[in-house]
Formats: sequence, structure tokens, C-alpha cells
Amino acid sequence: MTTATLTMTMDAALPAAAAVSPEAEPEDHRLVRLAATGDAKAFERLYRLNADRIYGLCLRLCHGDVPRAEQATQDAFVRAWEKLASFRGESRFSTWMHRLTVNVVLGEHRLLRRWVSFDDSIQSGADGDDDGHGLDPIEPVRHDDIGGRIDLERALAKLPKGARTVLVLHDIEGYQHDEISALTGIAIGTSKAQLHRARRLLQAMLS
Repeated sequence: MTTATLTMTMDAALPAAAAVSPEAEPEDHRLVRLAATGDAKAFERLYRLNADRIYGLCLRLCHGDVPRAEQATQDAFVRAWEKLASFRGESRFSTWMHRLTVNVVLGEHRLLRRWVSFDDSIQSGADGDDDGHGLDPIEPVRHDDIGGRIDLERALAKLPKGARTVLVLHDIEGYQHDEISALTGIAIGTSKAQLHRARRLLQAMLS
């Protein structure tokens, strides 16, 4: 994916300009304000500052599928360009971009819906709302727990897709179960059960 490709896609959708604050503003807010007036160079700067992290997030959410992750990254930045006017400056642009990307990859495309036929069946309550009681408490996996024994990305790649996605969103990206449920369409109890299963499988790989 190139900035030229991205710029060509953006040309058809310029958002309305945001109001200029008289006070000093962070660089990312200033760039957003300029980009919202149609300043492609300002948006390119935002892209360059955030592209690596957004691509890394897309790669995890697309389970290592490089072409899909590249396309998702471009889709996320195009969507950001279209929605710049909705950025209110209540957080850093990187935080806003992160949330928007998760919504593009999971919320709108609902990728999990096609996975949660649960060939890797998770038992929850009859209504799918198991609160997680009966699951052994397992500490979240952290990078420093792995040491030199196995690369985290390789371990994640071995997990079932549903469990891997919930683990990435919860333990790596910091989403809560109600947020994961809203993004993916799965029940909160199912999210909890998938997280437990993912942690247990990872611990088994690392033991």
C-alpha cells in the first residue's frame, strides 16, 4: 500500500473543515484540522505517523493475512479521511484512529460472525450469557512472560480464530468484554469463554 494509492482514493470525499481553536493545540490536532480543510499533505503526515501501528493492529485482527491487513489499513485511513470532521479532539488522533480501525475491521464487516459457528465449541449458558464462573483464573499473557521460548505472534497464530481475536482485543488492545461483544456481535459470556480458552491454550504452548 502506498500513500499515492491512498491519496487517489481520498480525492472523492473531503470532509467539512473543523473550527480552529485559538489556543495552542497538539500537533496531531493541528494536522487533523488542516486535513479537514482538504490539506492532503497534513493527512499524509498523519498517515505516516500512524500507519505502522494501524497496520500492526490490522495484521493481528486479520490473523496474519498480509494482503487483507494491507487492504484493511487502507480502508481504515480512507474512512478516517471521510470522518475527520467528527474528530472532536477529546483524545489523541492515534486513539481515535485505533478505535475507528477496530470498527472497520470487526464492527462493520463482522468478521467474527462467520467464525463463531464454534467448530472449536465453547460451552456457555443456554442463552449464550455465561458470566465465566467455573473458569480457572488465568493471568493475562504479557510479552515478558514469553521470554526467548516462543514468539508471541507465532503463538497467537496457532490459536483458533475466535479465541485469538478476543485475546488480541482484550489482553493486547485493552477492550472490555462488553465492548468486544458490541464490536463482534458475540455474547459477553462467549467473549469471556473465548478469552479463557485462548489463555489456557497459550499457557499450554509455553509450558
